[in-house]
Amino acid sequence: MNSLLRRIKFDLSYLLGNAPWDSGISPPELYDFIAAHPAGRALDIGCGTGTNIITLANAGWQAAGFDYSAGAVRIAKRKLKNAKVNAEIFRDDATKMQNARGSFDLALDLGCFHGIQNKADYLTQLTRVLAPNGFWLLYGFFKPNAAQPGPGLLPSDLDLIPRHNLTLLSRKDGFDKRERPSAWFLWQAE
Repeated sequence: MNSLLRRIKFDLSYLLGNAPWDSGISPPELYDFIAAHPAGRALDIGCGTGTNIITLANAGWQAAGFDYSAGAVRIAKRKLKNAKVNAEIFRDDATKMQNARGSFDLALDLGCFHGIQNKADYLTQLTRVLAPNGFWLLYGFFKPNAAQPGPGLLPSDLDLIPRHNLTLLSRKDGFDKRERPSAWFLWQAE
């Protein structure tokens, strides 16, 4: 699917209130991370409607986030305003991260990386914005093979990550709501 069609699909999903990937609930893995690490600067990559930005900000983090969908960003800005949370939110492409300024102690990605076609560009930008020893908390689901269309992680995707000076600290395997194999990963920049 080309870039314009993909963006339209995401914008329509948010406009129609049919974005099943955006639950409006921060996951326990994020709360566990927050409890175990001092607050710093956090970037939510593919932030959707901003739920996790609010969670991070309420826990003392200086939070920012971006999404590919202009519709998601509009909703997130309204949601942050209603929650009285002061956080930077903007539209951006995860393979470019042109508007991400400074370095971040945490990059959060709940289901963005597994949908990116050019994962090497994403990883280059991720390591550019991560502070030394910064963390990348990643959630994604797997697809059985490269021939299957659509999003999903492959073993070859995971093999790319250490080449970008990221070290795996933990992995927790499970299943998503659609019973697809999935995992939570915690990586740390070198």
